Amino acid sequence: MQRRTFLSLPILGLAYGVTLRAANAETSSTKLVIADQSELVRNLLEASGERDKLNLELPNFAGGPAIYEAIRAGALDIAYVGDTPPIQARAAGTLLPIIASFTRERAQYILTSRPGLVINKLAELKGKKLSYIEGSGRQVYLIEALNRAGLSLSDVDLVRLRVADLPDAIRSGAVDVAVLQEPHVTRLTKQVGASPVLDPEERHILPSTSYFYARPDVLADPAKAAAIGQFLAAFTRAAIWSNAHQAEWGQDYYVKFQRISQDDTKAILASQSPYVLQTSTEAIAHHQKLIDILYQAGAIKERFDARQSFVDTYDKIITASR
Repeated sequence: MQRRTFLSLPILGLAYGVTLRAANAETSSTKLVIADQSELVRNLLEASGERDKLNLELPNFAGGPAIYEAIRAGALDIAYVGDTPPIQARAAGTLLPIIASFTRERAQYILTSRPGLVINKLAELKGKKLSYIEGSGRQVYLIEALNRAGLSLSDVDLVRLRVADLPDAIRSGAVDVAVLQEPHVTRLTKQVGASPVLDPEERHILPSTSYFYARPDVLADPAKAAAIGQFLAAFTRAAIWSNAHQAEWGQDYYVKFQRISQDDTKAILASQSPYVLQTSTEAIAHHQKLIDILYQAGAIKERFDARQSFVDTYDKIITASR
């Protein structure tokens, strides 16, 4: 059985010096198992030409909660997750250090209403049945949307679902509003008459922030740590490539892989802002804001210090690659 070690905050810091030295070690054969979502990481690496340089296994998952269980079981080395899973993992007593952050100024999530329901203002969410997924980035997005409307979780009817169930929940009317991502919003709008929430404030709720987090024992393994450094350098270059080759990226990911029409792909790309790759220092302030939103809503019981969620092991690699 693979050894699993989840370290407490005081102990975890001891491993970082070892990891920092290991990040510059050479590696060519060490395989990494990295959790993907919507096969974004795989497609981005392949489209940019970075995949061939890496030894990776990229199992695909539907949402942060499923990834958390897999990484706790020792089945993953690192994971691509939204902005909330590292906080919820920490609230559950498991510190999974954030090793890299990437963000877009505009949100990846879109509040989307069922067919026959049009939401013009965020305040109209009051009393509605809303999807709620603890441990997913959708959780903090929904809480902040309610905050902007002067509402709280007690003002709405929360329907607890899995990420994979959200499109069908909107299609069938099982919920009034769900926090979705593309391409589901465009598909449901075209297919069944669903509608994004029309309040312009909705597009400014939170930026689209995602993380890679890691198992501490993986970071303490010199070969794995070096392989992670290679991967993060390649991913950073791939993200920058997608910013500079938006049309090519859209053709590969949305048209060929997601089977979205050319016109809808153009609309999706036009709604996105460029990827920004961040160092740990650059990412801390926003992560603290997310912690505070969840704490103030009662979704977590302790207000954590965001600085303890990050390691700066790979900051120089990210800076050099972006």
